[in-house]
Amino acid sequence: MLDFRLYMAQRLTALIMAPLVLGHIAVMIYAIQGGLSSAEILGRTQGSLFWLLFYGLFVLAVSIHAAIGIRVIVHEWAGLKGAALSALTWATGLGLLAMGARAVWAVTAA
Repeated sequence: MLDFRLYMAQRLTALIMAPLVLGHIAVMIYAIQGGLSSAEILGRTQGSLFWLLFYGLFVLAVSIHAAIGIRVIVHEWAGLKGAALSALTWATGLGLLAMGARAVWAVTAA
């Protein structure tokens, strides 16, 4: 049952990430073609609730998606099981979430 829930969680996070990736790429193309500097980009993102929520959701989805993917890879390649595998999954997910949240905060709120 856990495997099915993880499978579904990974698929759901992929559905969330797909439009966010496309949105991120579109914004990057716009910024590059517009010749925006880093300072100009930060001027537009800092203090923006929209970008905080956009990239916050992106980071949350990526953290869950990647942690589950790494769990599957480590289980298949290294044969890790049980509590050690769960600990690795949680550590990966929380680590990615912490790093991503810090980056989102720096770009949108600092």
